[in-house]
Amino acid sequence: MPASGTAPALRRPGAALALLAFASLITSLDYNIVYVALPDIGAGVGFSTQTLQWVVSAYAVAFGAFLLLGGRMADLLGRRRMFVLGLGLFAVASLAGGLAGVPAALIAARAGQGLGAALLFPATLSLVNTTFAEGRARNRALSVWAATGSGGLILGSLLGGVLTQALGWEAVFFVNVPLAGCAALLAFVVLPADPARTVGRRFDVPGALTATAGSTSVVFALVQGPEQGWTAPRVLAAGAAGIAALAGFALIERRTADPLMPPHLLRNRNLGTGMAVTFLFMATLGTLPYFLTVHFHVVHGYGALRTGFAFLIPLGGGFLGSLLGGRAATRFGVRSTLLASLAASALGLVAIGLGISAHGAYPDLIPGLLVFGLGQGVVYTTMFAATATGVPAPEQGVASGMASTGQQVGGAMGLAVLVALANSGTGGGRSGEALRVATAHGLRVAVFGAAVGAGAAALVALNFRRAGSGDGDRAAEPDSAAERTRAGAR
Repeated sequence: MPASGTAPALRRPGAALALLAFASLITSLDYNIVYVALPDIGAGVGFSTQTLQWVVSAYAVAFGAFLLLGGRMADLLGRRRMFVLGLGLFAVASLAGGLAGVPAALIAARAGQGLGAALLFPATLSLVNTTFAEGRARNRALSVWAATGSGGLILGSLLGGVLTQALGWEAVFFVNVPLAGCAALLAFVVLPADPARTVGRRFDVPGALTATAGSTSVVFALVQGPEQGWTAPRVLAAGAAGIAALAGFALIERRTADPLMPPHLLRNRNLGTGMAVTFLFMATLGTLPYFLTVHFHVVHGYGALRTGFAFLIPLGGGFLGSLLGGRAATRFGVRSTLLASLAASALGLVAIGLGISAHGAYPDLIPGLLVFGLGQGVVYTTMFAATATGVPAPEQGVASGMASTGQQVGGAMGLAVLVALANSGTGGGRSGEALRVATAHGLRVAVFGAAVGAGAAALVALNFRRAGSGDGDRAAEPDSAAERTRAGAR
């Protein structure tokens, strides 16, 4: 009987990859659809200017809080089960979102989508990493998976504008229901049944509770800080509670026999570096859609449909970059490809910053958008390939959750810092043309700040091990006699 976490050989690996990529498309589709529809959602449901951000933040908080738990559930309870459960939750929450008539109901639905995505993402990524062998096959599979996600962002931008304008904001939620439902049903046909659980492995309930509570509180504080102020009592209380819970989680993980996040994984040089790179990736490159949306809407007065079309060039570049990423990683090595693509992304951000102006035009942005799109597409493929290298198959789920948690926390923290930079010069009672000029200047400063962060990510990526250099940092050495016994049984 295969060990838990080891995927059986597939008779139709191409069909399995297509389904896993389709799941990536669904979640990325939802991301941009909601961004483009935000003004109409706010007007239709009755959000105030201060509360509209929770349409995005509720998803981010739930997604970031439950990723680690979702990854471990995939390892212990079965990746296909979590894949189906995540899609099912996503579909039900999307239906609830389309039917919501008050802000509280829509915020709850967005949190439900975030929970579904937190179960789905690590299950999907670990299925890719365990189904395809490390090297050429995995690089190619990750390229297809990442490129489909980029394609979902393109489709989301267009559909967001078209559906909102033609059918209303509710359609951007309803469109997810048949897509996620069909994918969940296809999983029973295309993906192999989960192997039997390994005898003796238990679920770390205290670790799950403290990790989820800590992650929720920290992400909440990061999301609310820019809006309420970093010294607001609710923000300080959430931050302090989150740090205390995560400290308790660290102590629990050192003492429990079967930890939620095995401490020895943190000694895996690639995984530790990957968590830092995914954090910086989302804190810098991942924030650009927000600033471009503000630039198009506020500075140049674009509507939803025109904004969707304006995103085609960077998202098309990301799609192409994702497709090229696997081939480049196979030919030049994952580490070298990642370093080059991070450098290219940073240069693209500099060019975009130079093109942002209250009196400029869209063509001024095109060179930077193209370079940025290509670079970040390659980064997205190769950073996950590098992070998964050397991680044992039974722990790919929690490793994917760890890397993804870094990504989500990075997005919340990076956006908080960069939004503060962007808004620093827009106060003082400015309005009209003066406010438009100040907003453009602030956006330029924020994008330059993101470029500096992307350069820092390239420096961190130097710590990835070169291919064939071995694993001298004892990447997968168990921490206790109990873990060594289970590792031998695998």
